[in-house]
Amino acid sequence: MDYYYTEHVEIILQKVKIMYEATQEEVTKTEKVSSAFASVGKFIVSLLETVVVALVISIVLYIFVMTPHEVIGNSMHPTYKNGEYLMANRISYRIGEPERGDVIIFKYSDTQDFIKRVIGLPGDTVMLKDGQLYVNNKLLDESDYLADSVYTNGGEYLKEGDSKKVPAGEYFVCGDNRPHSSDSRVFGPIPEKDIKGKAWIVYFPFSEFRIVTHQEYPSL
Repeated sequence: MDYYYTEHVEIILQKVKIMYEATQEEVTKTEKVSSAFASVGKFIVSLLETVVVALVISIVLYIFVMTPHEVIGNSMHPTYKNGEYLMANRISYRIGEPERGDVIIFKYSDTQDFIKRVIGLPGDTVMLKDGQLYVNNKLLDESDYLADSVYTNGGEYLKEGDSKKVPAGEYFVCGDNRPHSSDSRVFGPIPEKDIKGKAWIVYFPFSEFRIVTHQEYPSL
C-alpha cells in the first residue's frame, strides 16, 4: 500500500514538475516576445527622434545658414553648368557686403532665382567698350573665367560705348557666358535685399563636387 501511495505521489509530482516547466517556458517565451517588442519600440522612438532632430537642423540651416540652388540654363557656363546643384551660404552677407567677383544667388522674380557674378559695387561706374567691361575707367581682367574670344555685347540697360553708375544699395551682375546671359546689361543693377547668398559648394552631380572659388581683381 505504501509503495502504491509513494508511486502515485511521484507521478503527481512529476506531472506538477512538467506543468511548472511548461509554465516557465511559456513565461520565458512571453518575456522574449515582450522584450522584442520593447526593443522595436525603442528603435522606432529613437529613429523618430533622429528624424525630427535632422528636420529641425535642416530647417534652421535652410532659413538662417544655407540656401540650395539649381543651375538652370547656360548663363554661367562653363563655370557652372546647367543641371548642377549648389549650396549658397547666407551668413557671408549678414556679417559683410558682397564683393566684386563674388558668385551670388539672387531673387529675380517671385518664382525664379538667378546665379551671376558681381561686377560693379554700389558707387562704381561700369562701362562697356569694345566688347569688354571697365570698372571705374579700369579694364576688368576676366581672363580667369572668360576665354579670349568672348565678346561682351551690350543690352537694353548698358549698351556698347555706354557707362552707368551703380546706385547705392545695388549691384551690377553678369553671367560668365556673356553671349547667352540675361543680366544687368539687360535689366540693370539688382537691389542688395534680393541677394540670397554667396555660392559655397557644388554638391551634385557628385562627380562635380567642389568648393566654389570667387574671383578677385587686385588691380581695382
